[in-house]
Amino acid sequence: MHLFLFHALLLLFAGFCAAFIDSSVGGGGLISLPALIVLGLPPTLALGTNKLAGTLSSITSFSNYARTGNIHFRLVRWLMPLGFVGSLLGAAAIHQISPHFLRPLVIILLIAVTLYTLFKPQAGSIHSYIDGKKFAFLGACLASLIIGAYDGFFGPGTGSFLILSFVLLGFQYVPASGNAKSVNLASNAGALAFFSYAHTVVYSWGLLLGIGMIAGALTGSQIAIRYGVKYIRPVFILMTCSMIVQQLWSILSHPHS
Repeated sequence: MHLFLFHALLLLFAGFCAAFIDSSVGGGGLISLPALIVLGLPPTLALGTNKLAGTLSSITSFSNYARTGNIHFRLVRWLMPLGFVGSLLGAAAIHQISPHFLRPLVIILLIAVTLYTLFKPQAGSIHSYIDGKKFAFLGACLASLIIGAYDGFFGPGTGSFLILSFVLLGFQYVPASGNAKSVNLASNAGALAFFSYAHTVVYSWGLLLGIGMIAGALTGSQIAIRYGVKYIRPVFILMTCSMIVQQLWSILSHPHS
């Protein structure tokens, strides 16, 4: 009984902390996934269980951003299905191919994201997106499909990559986060659908983690909406740096995996 209570409290706390960060800048998996593994879940079950909780978190963040007018529905209504399909395909591929070969590329991309954010302080501070530009629309569609597939296949940095893609389209950081959460909701749902089909979801643990994530996502997204770029930008840089360190540590500690 005491052990169950400890596990439940840890899952609730880890879920809150993970979603608090993830709801604004991404990177919550750095907290939630290790928590599941520390409690004894093998990586395949931890991935599926984390997707259940992540889907609940994404629904909460999406609802909060939508309620405050920070989602561009004319755009994301096309992008969400692409994120869903991409993630479904990526999750299916993980059972055929090891994702660890992606780590060096992910580190390079995260470094590029961090450097761009550091040396382009004006990015994400003004709104310059214009509807109707076919090249920008096609680029957003391609990014949603590719990042969605990446989220289902591997995952670290998905939120950061999505947010930067919307910043590059000309969105300010808050609506960029809202639009990113829309696509991330679809990619989480796609991966969860496959993991559920493959019976790699521990629903009791996922729901406990998800309850914590709902509270964290509600709080984190409200703070992001209230304080805007002055809050999101430094936290975004901090989380991308943290993910770089985590991925480097994974390579150095498991060089042959």
